[in-house]
Amino acid sequence: MPGNICVIGGTGFIGSQLVFKLANRGYQVTVPARRRERHREFLVHSNIKLVEGNPSDVNNLQQLFDGTEVVINLAGILNESRGATFTGTHVELTQRILSAMQTRGVTRLLQMSALNADASLRRSNYLRTKGESENLVMAAKHVAATIFRPSVVFGRGDSFFNRFATLLRITPGLFPLACPDARFAPVYVGDVTDAFIYALQHDTSIGQRYDLCGPRIYKLHELVSYTGKQIGKTVRLWKLTDFMSRVQAFSLGLVPGKPFSMDNYYSLQIDSVCEHSALVDMGISPHSIESIVPAYLGAQDPNARHQNFRRRSRRED
Repeated sequence: MPGNICVIGGTGFIGSQLVFKLANRGYQVTVPARRRERHREFLVHSNIKLVEGNPSDVNNLQQLFDGTEVVINLAGILNESRGATFTGTHVELTQRILSAMQTRGVTRLLQMSALNADASLRRSNYLRTKGESENLVMAAKHVAATIFRPSVVFGRGDSFFNRFATLLRITPGLFPLACPDARFAPVYVGDVTDAFIYALQHDTSIGQRYDLCGPRIYKLHELVSYTGKQIGKTVRLWKLTDFMSRVQAFSLGLVPGKPFSMDNYYSLQIDSVCEHSALVDMGISPHSIESIVPAYLGAQDPNARHQNFRRRSRRED
């Protein structure tokens, strides 16, 4: 039944789509934002309450959780900056959320994690802290939790295909690609948000860690070449060796914004694929990139949208 939900990270790529999906189903959704004026799109829906809030403050979290029945934590970063660290965003924030939930008597938590999250990993701080966060949630006796572990998530507004599209547009010649054989099973954002809805409606999801993947596995260089075709750009890839990938990661990790870092490199050493995607068990039919991506990348060649991706991949190999 519809209830009151607080979505931490609700203004982000996945969060904004989940918030509207929840609101359209009758849930009352509270969305904290550090700068409320930047997210006025939420104000048009009567079931969405946009509030000025700072999740870093446990007292503020307690206020946010007043009257809340479910907390959804989508907070996460892919690279560290001066204002945000993996430990602070993934681990310490989770600790504050759990503490505030206990104080306010909120018992249901849906937590976003990442495929391959593992607290025992030494090199990928991203995956290690995601794993530590998972363990904190599952160890909390006062919380009925469900964890979601997606591969790379795509959809309108994503930071994967859109980011490569931007880079390809400004690259005049050869495009140097690190870790070209890293494998992914990209999962559509609409399918991920449907998995959250499923968990809210099925108590059998409590205590589960769900791996979420799309219908096909691709190598990174296939996805980048595909992106180029969708934007009408002929792509000449320089598939970097492992050594050169390390050099690129180290160098770009020193650049403001860290477009690619050593931590990203270490994360890419583990294929982001599922042995079994939980979407199927939830009755969700995963969308392919071919059915979604062309609509928002806007291919200059309309025929490119209908070509068989598998044939292109074989030719590019």
